[in-house]
Amino acid sequence: MKFIHTADIHLDSPLHRLAAYEGMPVEEIRQASRRAFENLIELALNESVDFVLIAGDLFDGDWKDYNTGLYFIRQIRRLNDTNIHVFIVSGNHDAAGQVTKTLPYPANTHVFSTRKPETKTVDALKLAIHGQSFSKPAVTDNLAARYPEPVPGHFNIGLLHTSLTGRTGHERYAPCSIEDLKNSGYDYWALGHVHQAEVVSDDPPIVFPGCIQGRHIRETGIKGCVLVSFDEGLSPKIEKRPLDVIRWEEVTVDLTDADSEQACLSRLEKALEVSIHPHDPLPVISRIIFQGETNVHEQITGNLEYWREAVRSSALARHGERVWVEKVKVQTRPKPAMEVASLQTGPILELAQLVADLTADDDRLLDLGNELTDLFKNLPVEYRRGEDALQLDKPECLRGIVDQAKALLNVKLAKEAAVNENP
Repeated sequence: MKFIHTADIHLDSPLHRLAAYEGMPVEEIRQASRRAFENLIELALNESVDFVLIAGDLFDGDWKDYNTGLYFIRQIRRLNDTNIHVFIVSGNHDAAGQVTKTLPYPANTHVFSTRKPETKTVDALKLAIHGQSFSKPAVTDNLAARYPEPVPGHFNIGLLHTSLTGRTGHERYAPCSIEDLKNSGYDYWALGHVHQAEVVSDDPPIVFPGCIQGRHIRETGIKGCVLVSFDEGLSPKIEKRPLDVIRWEEVTVDLTDADSEQACLSRLEKALEVSIHPHDPLPVISRIIFQGETNVHEQITGNLEYWREAVRSSALARHGERVWVEKVKVQTRPKPAMEVASLQTGPILELAQLVADLTADDDRLLDLGNELTDLFKNLPVEYRRGEDALQLDKPECLRGIVDQAKALLNVKLAKEAAVNENP
């Protein structure tokens, strides 16, 4: 017996604001979930598997139009033509869509009931699959606790969309414990919902295959499915198989002791090469994070827009279409010696002292945050929501704002001093 276990396909999932970044391969990313799904179909055909398990979130809520459903049916019919069974449980995203509930599936496809757990058997394979679909987007009951007893003489599989006891970044849906699953007597648990691949248990196998295509920077690395082979009397053999067509990586660049812009960009090029080489020939979308103590800190933070474009230009010039830069984050710090060396004029000295006093006092920072509240309400939405939102009630965030303002003012003061010296 041989089968594919996949989950979290999120077919035609919308972009996550990538169109806002100049030069991003928007159309390629828009089609990525379909191309990854086609890789899944090809793998099933090439490996001559007996069946495919989809453990929830096949779709991504309601479709923009019926093309998503028609596309899926066309692809799944290719498995139908070769007598490959498909078993599906609906997950939280599937339950959020209305049109998915009336989709006419081919004869080879079975979607498990939302009302109660059920069992489907394939006697020719001595196979029993147990599952239940989500009836609503937020299921907080322990579905696994009600799954049927194993069918004697069969290979028993539990198909379940769940967070288990909880996983970072995922809602706590259909919660259950590992012991709940182990005590079921099943031979394999095919889980979905968690986008990071994980073999939770070897005996019996309890497996999250992860999503088949990363959609944003929180889904880094290789994405795909698992191919499972089973011979009677032996433990199942589980192989991870990549399916994705574009990958995401977070690249940290250490700028400690870098003394020029060119030195910083040189370190960027080396870090990118290390990051993207393992993924050749697939393109990589990267988030660049600069860290470390450097004399170039104020030069960078004083003109972030220029620095972002310099980083993107450098990546394109060196690596071409192998890498796209999704975002640039600067978390560098000035070297202590740089602080002393920069005290060249009265205004710069006064600014440095003001910032030093302010950033050393959490209460003064919080007072500043209160004063900025009304201004904050008028900022673009990306500064008020999401992972990069400004948090005016957090002293550490306010220190970053003050530090960036200081760097910007130092650059302007230095330019003004240079003009006054050379009128």
